[in-house]
Amino acid sequence: MAPRPMRPFWFLLLLCFLFTLLSVTVFSAETPTTSARSAALYEPSRGTFLMTKNANLRMPMASTTKIMTALVALEDCDPSTVVTVPKEATGIEGSSLYLKEGEQMTLSDLLYGLLLRSANDAACAIAQAVAGSVEAFVERMNQKALALGLTDTHFDNPHGLDADTHYTTAEELARIAAAAMQIPTFCTMVKTISRRIGEGDSTRLVTNHNKLLRLYDGAIGVKTGFTKKSGRCLVSAAERDGVTLIAVTIHAPNDWQDHEAMLDFGFDTVECRTEAEIGQYRYTVPVLDGTASEVTVENTEPFSIVMKKTDSPIRCDVRLTRYTVAPIKKGDILGTLLFSQDGELLTQLPLRAMEDVNTVQKRRRFFFF
Repeated sequence: MAPRPMRPFWFLLLLCFLFTLLSVTVFSAETPTTSARSAALYEPSRGTFLMTKNANLRMPMASTTKIMTALVALEDCDPSTVVTVPKEATGIEGSSLYLKEGEQMTLSDLLYGLLLRSANDAACAIAQAVAGSVEAFVERMNQKALALGLTDTHFDNPHGLDADTHYTTAEELARIAAAAMQIPTFCTMVKTISRRIGEGDSTRLVTNHNKLLRLYDGAIGVKTGFTKKSGRCLVSAAERDGVTLIAVTIHAPNDWQDHEAMLDFGFDTVECRTEAEIGQYRYTVPVLDGTASEVTVENTEPFSIVMKKTDSPIRCDVRLTRYTVAPIKKGDILGTLLFSQDGELLTQLPLRAMEDVNTVQKRRRFFFF
């Protein structure tokens, strides 16, 4: 029988090349170029920057300043508070609600005007209402920046008009946006396309300047900005399949295209993995002196994590007591799930008893003499 012919060497090389090409296509995404002088793409759940460009360069940030204005206002004041517009908040240059002295509006409506129309007079009215003066409010903004661990951010005003020491960086602006997105009211506001604010004859229709809400699938915010000094500034956020991303560009002539490319890159790079559904891990533990010989334990909390698609698998170690002694109450912790990756502990979930187990009532013995 004739020997089986060997496949030529070039054929094996071709197979290796095709496998490598497929791996690169499936498991990696090319970092996009941007028109921005400074940029950052942030995954907030793990505090990871997926791409940066001059992201620690101090730069003016125009009306993206108003993200911090809204954050401080919502933390320090009830949105239902009725605000009487002071004279100092009228006639502010730039984008405006054209507020009138003595006009009354809720803080919530002023925030919609601030975040959708980017109204500078609304920023001043909010500052006065929350802190008593614009200067005192700006001090709170700077205190909040320090509390967030930001060392390259400083505010001179609540609206973002150019000032000598009014600056931030792309990375720190992303962190400010992430902190604001923890507030449900803020999230509702920044994803609103249009809203009528005020009452009676003073009602106004405000429309969101953020075109990504209409252009990009999954867009949920956040804020635009522009001055001649800062150029076009944009902070965007999008959510898909359990992953939320925040993109920042400062001084970017083509910011809409930049953000679409950056967000696409992010969603191609990371994914949300569900490592534990509620009740997925179920075990039994022997019980001594109980009305039942064993008790069922389960994880009553889920665990999901955002990670790069190329990251190594997550390991789950079970720590379970060998036995327990009655009585046992439903919800008692009898074990732990430890989730780790490459030796680093990510989180731990308790394993809880799913039912009560009472103590056996031992019979008393009587002796007669």
